[in-house]
Amino acid sequence: MTHSTTASDTMTTPSDRSFAPAPASITSGTARVRDLRLDFFRGIAMFIILIAHTPGNFLASWIPARWGFSDATEIFVFCSGMASAIAFGGGFDRVGWRLGSARVMFRVWQVYWAHVGLFCATIALTVWLTDLDITGKNYWGQLNLWPVFVESEKWANPNIFLSFMTLSYVPNYFDILPMYMIVLLFMPIIMLLVRMNFSAVAAFVIIIWLMAQETMMQTLGLGAWHLTLPAEPWSDRNWFFNPFGWQLIFFTGFAFMRGWLPKPPVSMALFILSAVIVLAAIPVSNIGVREFGLEWAKTWRTDHAAWFDKSSFAILRYVHFLALAYLAWVIAGDKGDRLLARGTGALARGWGVLVAIILKVGQQSLAVFVVSMFIARLMGFGMDVTDHRVVPVLLINLAGAAVLVATAYGAGWFKGQPWKKAIV
Repeated sequence: MTHSTTASDTMTTPSDRSFAPAPASITSGTARVRDLRLDFFRGIAMFIILIAHTPGNFLASWIPARWGFSDATEIFVFCSGMASAIAFGGGFDRVGWRLGSARVMFRVWQVYWAHVGLFCATIALTVWLTDLDITGKNYWGQLNLWPVFVESEKWANPNIFLSFMTLSYVPNYFDILPMYMIVLLFMPIIMLLVRMNFSAVAAFVIIIWLMAQETMMQTLGLGAWHLTLPAEPWSDRNWFFNPFGWQLIFFTGFAFMRGWLPKPPVSMALFILSAVIVLAAIPVSNIGVREFGLEWAKTWRTDHAAWFDKSSFAILRYVHFLALAYLAWVIAGDKGDRLLARGTGALARGWGVLVAIILKVGQQSLAVFVVSMFIARLMGFGMDVTDHRVVPVLLINLAGAAVLVATAYGAGWFKGQPWKKAIV
């Protein structure tokens, strides 16, 4: 969910090369190409998000979220923080705080209208699918969009679109982009604080995150200081993705890319520790494993739900993601070197093509994300029509992945503005 990879966006200062060092192929006067790992893993996250948001998709039982505390959302937000450090951090250095902040605001404006467009397009699609009356299901009802269509004393239907446009009504399915907008708005504050020192940045980010932890704040008797945002004016429901909690993972990625945090050393001890953390999370995360007679895992999960709460981005999600990210970072090799194809055989060429496709999807993540949220509802309808049989479900997933790839290449083509290069 970040930005195009034009030369102006990928130029960085020396301090931008920490967690993901600049590739070796840097020549004077050319743009620095970002670490392959950034776009590769963000591209992987886009495909996982499509699978996860498709209702009735049995492949969702095998996504990372079913095997650990963190999931593709963490990959998405962390990598967005890293990409934002490239796209915006250098801008603050070059043009100053005022214009750097203006550029961030412009990005927030773009994301806002992507959010509005996704909402309207999805409503239109789900109304059409429901009116087809092929499966007998209410597809806008599945998204709990009753307040949009049904008047009730329980919600303020006449003001629903005003509430939506002012982000005071944020339906659950449409809450990731609003969270991203709020997190982006923190960036000018972060860039002011870093002028003091990095400790001021760390203190700000950690304090805001702590105040987003509802259970902890209530336990300390500070419930009135709990930071959250209301999701609808007629109830006490809050945003599912609390931006005050999720900013921690975003600015962790941001700090690594800016060089404020040193890249972790590659060591066997850290690798083993990370692997132990990831493996230890499986029994309490995977329902199939828990049902295999692990009563202690069921009890632990019930008693400690606040420790891995997704809404507030609780501490175990953070620890699990960092461990998983470290494993992926080491395995992929320096600058993503092990992701590159080796040899000239058919398998090597095939792998090279696959990596290139995943990188392209990662580079165009905002456009890809919006399209994935839209077509996920259409894919769910297709699975309902085919009674969720194995072969049709696999083909529908493959078709959905193809749409994401086409979106990425199409967005890249348009961002390149080829009409400016055409000979008139």
